[in-house]
Amino acid sequence: MATRKPKNPELAQAVDSLGQAAQHVRNAVQGKIDEVKGAATAELAKAKEKALQKTGVAQDKVEAVLKKAEGRLHKVIAKAQKALDKAVQKAEKAEKAAAPKPAAPAAKKAPAAKKAKAAKKAPAAKKAAPKAPAAPAPRKAPRRK
Repeated sequence: MATRKPKNPELAQAVDSLGQAAQHVRNAVQGKIDEVKGAATAELAKAKEKALQKTGVAQDKVEAVLKKAEGRLHKVIAKAQKALDKAVQKAEKAEKAAAPKPAAPAAKKAPAAKKAKAAKKAPAAKKAAPKAPAAPAPRKAPRRK
């Protein structure tokens, strides 16, 4: 299907710019997520190293807590990435919705439109309801001199 040139080139350029901006924002947010992930992983590694120096029951408890924290961290990162992907998809859908659409041939629409009009007219004739009388206009107060 051939696409036609939009009537408003500024609108088409704005749609393209929005799409590019969404990708730049996604890349920036992804970079920040990766930075946070790296920092959190580094801190957890430091804490884990210190905890491993200890012995006995305390060491086992700390390892269990660290394992839970790592699991939570992975879940939060996955959730953030999913939310980012959803936001980008939503922005792309909005971009597609805002894009000018090519006009469909009028020959294909005409028969369907006639059938729809005929279908609407028939039930409407059967359901004729009496009109309610219009409310009288409010009276104006007489002017004083």
